[in-house]
Amino acid sequence: MTSSAPPTRARGHRHDPATPESAAGLPDPLPPLRRMLKHPRLMHYNRLIALVVLVNLIVAGAAAAGGTDPRTCADAVLANLALAVLIRQQYVINALFRMATAAPVSWPLRLRWTLGKVYHFGGLHVGGAVCGTAWFTALLVKLAMSGADPVLLAVSYALAVLLVVLVITALPPVRGRFHDVFERVHRFGGWTALALFWWHTLLLGHGDGRTPITAPQTWVLALVTFSVVLPWLRLRKVPITVERPSSHVALVGFDHGHTPFAGSSTAISRRPLREWHSFANVPAPGRSGFRLTVSRAGDWTGSFIDDAPKHVWVKGITTAGVANIETLFTKVLYVATGSGIGPCLPHLLAAEVPARLVWVTRSPRETYGDALVEEILTAQPDATVWDTSERGKPDMVRLACEARQECGAEAVICISNKHVTWKVVHGLERLGIPAYGAIWDS
Repeated sequence: MTSSAPPTRARGHRHDPATPESAAGLPDPLPPLRRMLKHPRLMHYNRLIALVVLVNLIVAGAAAAGGTDPRTCADAVLANLALAVLIRQQYVINALFRMATAAPVSWPLRLRWTLGKVYHFGGLHVGGAVCGTAWFTALLVKLAMSGADPVLLAVSYALAVLLVVLVITALPPVRGRFHDVFERVHRFGGWTALALFWWHTLLLGHGDGRTPITAPQTWVLALVTFSVVLPWLRLRKVPITVERPSSHVALVGFDHGHTPFAGSSTAISRRPLREWHSFANVPAPGRSGFRLTVSRAGDWTGSFIDDAPKHVWVKGITTAGVANIETLFTKVLYVATGSGIGPCLPHLLAAEVPARLVWVTRSPRETYGDALVEEILTAQPDATVWDTSERGKPDMVRLACEARQECGAEAVICISNKHVTWKVVHGLERLGIPAYGAIWDS
């Protein structure tokens, strides 16, 4: 075993998959065509965006052939809006994970490999939002050219501007650099856009002489509105306990009558109208409540660790995360760096699927405390714990690949920062190894 545990905890030396003398080699890369499909730009998230765009182009072509009218454009806007909003609904997300992971491990690996990409559903959200904005722009042009009612035109112009702002602030470079701005624009701008959609739909229906209560558009908007409101109906302030093993980490305890399932996440806030942050839930088998691992990664987490509150706000329901796809495989290798151990730990404790852990972190006992490290080693006595303060940073792809070869895992789940996660996931997939990790799409 390679670990940072003291000698009294050693359970016998095991082959270290990252030592220079290791004779294990990396598997041959996939054939060129399959390897090309594993490129980050062709990941399933982007494929889903392309699928939504393609369907909208087909609909637009069919509509143009018959003469597109404002009502057709309006219906297309609502259809894309509904897709963009509902695919982010927590109940829908959990249902998608349940359906995708219902496949037995006897199914062909390539099929299970694809089902494991269920967490790329955000591509449908992006595709729907972009196409809905494009359809609304076309609708605005048609209304302006037809000399529509001034009030309807005014609402249309306001809504078009708002939709463009929402799309621009959601672009990855903007969202990454100004995340707080993105979050507030999306929250308050999204609520405003929904109210304007109601007004716009009623005005457009009135111009057509339709009865609002019987119009399908009204019911679609009602469903979208209910989806947006539902998580806020569960808004509550709950007590917490906070342990600080070091100035880098806080272990946050919850026990307010809810024990989430392993692999779920909870969003917490100190100011519910300003910003929310999601963390993986760590329930312990046989005990009520759960924990969150909060690592210093920015102003909010730093403030949380330095000035820990006694209460936080939660809303909605716990939502399935990436690692829930573990049940699709006979055995899984978890590769974590630093606080990425948090999302892995509930699965290692639950032990629903045979697993092996590789944890790369700096001074694990000093950073996370003896109690947490001992808990990890108890659940994973054969874990490889790579202390970067003593051994430097490893080649993560080689480390993961060789550990996977040694333990016989079918798939690898990597929980790390964006750079390392994408490097490991796409590096392994080009070698023909199913690999999964967060895609930072929210």
